[in-house]
This record gives sequence, C-alpha cells and structure tokens, in this order.
Amino acid sequence: MGKTYKMTIAGLERELPLCEVSENLDIAAFIMFGDVEVTVAAARELIKKCPEHDIIVTAEAKGIPLGYEIARQENKDYVVARKGLKVYMPEYVQVEVRSITTLSVQRLYIGTDDIEKVKGKRVLIIDDVISTGESLIALEKLVKKAGGITVAKAAVLAEGDAANRDDIIFLEKLPVFPK
Repeated sequence: MGKTYKMTIAGLERELPLCEVSENLDIAAFIMFGDVEVTVAAARELIKKCPEHDIIVTAEAKGIPLGYEIARQENKDYVVARKGLKVYMPEYVQVEVRSITTLSVQRLYIGTDDIEKVKGKRVLIIDDVISTGESLIALEKLVKKAGGITVAKAAVLAEGDAANRDDIIFLEKLPVFPK
C-alpha cells in the first residue's frame, strides 16, 4: 500500500489511501463499500445530529450503503438518485452534476415511483464525503424538482474547505494534501 492518512471515523480508526486528483493535489479516499462496521457506526452518529425528516435521498453509488443504513436504523424509506436511466423509469426528473471524483459531467435521475415518495416530504440528503458540494447542489435541485423539501444535507466526512461550511452536517474533517 502507498501513502495513507490515518483517521478516526465514528470512533473507529481507519487508514485511507492517498490518491492523486491533480499534479498539485492528493485526497484521502474514503470508501464505505464493504466496511459494514464504519457504515453502521457512521449512520448511528449522523442520526443523532440530523433534524427530523421523512425520507433519505442519496446519489448512486457511494452514498447507498450509508443511506440504506440510516433508513434501516430509523425504519424509514430512502431513495437513490440514479446515474443512468433504467427501463422502469419511463418518467423522471433529472439534473447534471460534476464532482471532484468524477472526470465528466454526470446526470442524476429519480423516476416516477421515487418522485411520489419524495413529493411533499422533509428530505435528508446523505453522502459519504462532501468536498466541492457539487453533488449536494445537484441532489437539492433533484429533490426540489421531485416536490420534496430538503431539511438537511449530511455526510460522514467534510473534505478540505467543506469543513468550514455551516449548511452541512458531518462527523469528521478530512484534509486535502497539496503537493
């Protein structure tokens, strides 16, 4: 393993691999997939910090484990904004997003069934890491197009300058690593 950054997340120590995003910057990669212990603990701690909500919305794919686990612990529904249209989505709402970990512009979609789940509901938007905030902006727009009301935006980690924001809820600050 190359260089890593050691940190505590929801009381659990983890070594995050450092990954180059440009010739001038590395980031610590936080991947929840397969780490059930961190997912369960992070969900428990975020629930304590978040306001009342009716439903959780997250984006495909890295937010899914956390969105599911919060929904499971709270016995609530969750909706996944998909990155591609599916055959079961003949009607949908969509927005565009460009995040720091994705090389191209992406689209997020919510289909008719999920629009009905979100419509008129207090929505908690969940993600694994908030960095530039572009994914959150896209999710907020999508929730609004679906008729929902965003009550909070939350993530396990706030990366770089995102940790200085006062409009997000997060568990830990994650530094960036200029070269």
